[in-house]
Amino acid sequence: MSVRTSVKSIQNIMRQDSGVDGDAQRISQLCWMFFLKIIDDQDQELELMQADYTSPVPQRLQWRAWAADPEGRTGEELLTFINAELFPALKDLQTDQTGARGRVVRDVFEDAYNYMKSGQLMRQVVNKINDIDFNNLSERQHFGDIYEQILNDLQSAGNAGEYYTPRAVTAFMVDRIDPRPGETLFDPACGTGGFLSCALRHMRQRYVKRPEDETALQAALRAVEKKPLPHMLCVTNMLLHGVEDPGFVRHDNTLARPYIGWGQKDRVDIVLTNPPFGGKEEDGIESNFPQHFRTKETADLFLALIVRLLKPGGRAAVVLPDGSLFGEGVKTRLKEHLLEECSLHTIVRLPNSVFRPYASIGTNLLFFDKGAPTTDIWFYEHRVPEGQKAYSMTRPIRLEHLQDCMDWWGGTERTGRAETERAWKVTAEEVKARGYNLDIKNPHTQEDELGDPQELLAKLAETEAEAAALRDHLKAMLAKALLR
Repeated sequence: MSVRTSVKSIQNIMRQDSGVDGDAQRISQLCWMFFLKIIDDQDQELELMQADYTSPVPQRLQWRAWAADPEGRTGEELLTFINAELFPALKDLQTDQTGARGRVVRDVFEDAYNYMKSGQLMRQVVNKINDIDFNNLSERQHFGDIYEQILNDLQSAGNAGEYYTPRAVTAFMVDRIDPRPGETLFDPACGTGGFLSCALRHMRQRYVKRPEDETALQAALRAVEKKPLPHMLCVTNMLLHGVEDPGFVRHDNTLARPYIGWGQKDRVDIVLTNPPFGGKEEDGIESNFPQHFRTKETADLFLALIVRLLKPGGRAAVVLPDGSLFGEGVKTRLKEHLLEECSLHTIVRLPNSVFRPYASIGTNLLFFDKGAPTTDIWFYEHRVPEGQKAYSMTRPIRLEHLQDCMDWWGGTERTGRAETERAWKVTAEEVKARGYNLDIKNPHTQEDELGDPQELLAKLAETEAEAAALRDHLKAMLAKALLR
């Protein structure tokens, strides 16, 4: 049975269980079960390769011990084992002997729950999961694609869709930043790990030639995720992408640490992120930041922190909403700080529909390097392909849609750029004169001719008068009818 068929079968079985309510719970349920199967498959491989390797999961709780036998525990016996033994033990796993891998297991189960109420259906799900061999490279790679499709299901799980950035966008940003093994790469709001998985693929395809390269690659990854479901999804995602120790994905709130507490040892070479925007942080978080940067808008706080965290010569690619470009007050001070501390060399403007159905606001991809002030900023306007009104779930943005921007980019040195109908350049002095308003429209786009304002106002007054007359006429007819 194919991986895709197995996953569909699992989802259909879960829909029959009265305890699993909606996509968010189904995905969470799938995730902890996949996690245990994946880590057990990896453990068995590591046991063969390393004579002294010991799984961090106690023997009686390992997937192979309670789940591998298709005729094994089922019904109430299985549910009792999971609820009364498996979960309590893994939530309280002692990590002094199990090390980093044990901490990963404990962190995943810290906020995990078993939602299923039918032990018979649970056994059916377990048996379907057993059809997947996560040590089979072709199956693992295929499952990676299925996993990303599972993440798409988050669209119907309320605002959980905020954790998903379109793969084409993450792939484009990673390609332009071009990370190398050994460069410290940080995503401070990693969600389900889209940027991390894209960066892994990118470096393995281009630069990993020896085992030492892979070791350097994995050792230099850093990530933080605040909420339990995406954290669990991210850890599982990293395991699926062949990361032996995904303990670098911390379950924490990046913004809860004081701004000045991030010292030299915390500096990174690369930041790739889509920080949450439109939301507000809990009371008190903004007090971790200097007075002139204090705000409850998460995107602004993340931008301030990213500038601080980059090493001299470090580079970043960040998704920000239109409001961050034209906003005033704290936003103005942040943009001034960004242009003074970094070279903001490129802003790619995306249409409103790129993040649908999760958001329908304009977004931008900001690319900047730390160490020298901004001199010129290139803007590039990405447009929906011809023949398509907007991006959607059924017709999403694809990497090939961004190929024109990649062709224009000008290589790693960004040389040879030229103004086109979609690209234009603005000096830092011009931005400063605009009060640091970066919401600069494409000067090559001809505005629609709306007509003479006085004529338009006269036409509006005429239309309103006609509407009022029609309304009075209808009232008179109704009054006459009531008198009969």
